[in-house]
Amino acid sequence: MSKHTGIVTVGITGASGSIYGIRLVQQLLKANYKVHLIITNAGWIVFREELGLDITNREAVLDEQFRTYGDGLNYHPLHEYTAPIASGSYQNHGMIIIPCSMGTLSGIAQGASGNLLERTSDVMLKEGRPLLIVPRETPLNQIHLENMLKLSKVGAKILPAMPGFYHGPETMDDLINFVVGKALDNIGVEHTLFTRWGDK
Repeated sequence: MSKHTGIVTVGITGASGSIYGIRLVQQLLKANYKVHLIITNAGWIVFREELGLDITNREAVLDEQFRTYGDGLNYHPLHEYTAPIASGSYQNHGMIIIPCSMGTLSGIAQGASGNLLERTSDVMLKEGRPLLIVPRETPLNQIHLENMLKLSKVGAKILPAMPGFYHGPETMDDLINFVVGKALDNIGVEHTLFTRWGDK
């Protein structure tokens, strides 16, 4: 029996807000979850542009960001179709795409399975497992909204990267932690990232 609390797949795409995905993976590892991580090529570029990370050595980036949080990380290149998460027989407890670009959203909504991230999302839907999508785009056009509605109708949950303010955020970390905490709430992972309404 695995010593890990559970198994979660995380996708990080090229939408703005890659810090959300990094913080989420760190929290899952801290909570002793086994994490299967997929990062799109555009996601790596956002690591460089928004976070100032040197992406010429991707293994070094992963080591720097996650090594102190636990030993449960399993990184998969975008086209590693032999990964266990590509199969419905693998007992994956859920998947979070954070942040989710509109291009990735479209691919999932159309059932394209053009890469491992899209394929694993399709597996979540066909197996009836939790699929949480955290879009980070504004404004949204009708195509974006229709794709979100389509995915919602087939079982995905849409959790926009919209931080709350009722908990009295004082730093950017507070705003990041609110969104990440809401994502963790929706897959049943305990955390203390923000003060809940009524807990002050």
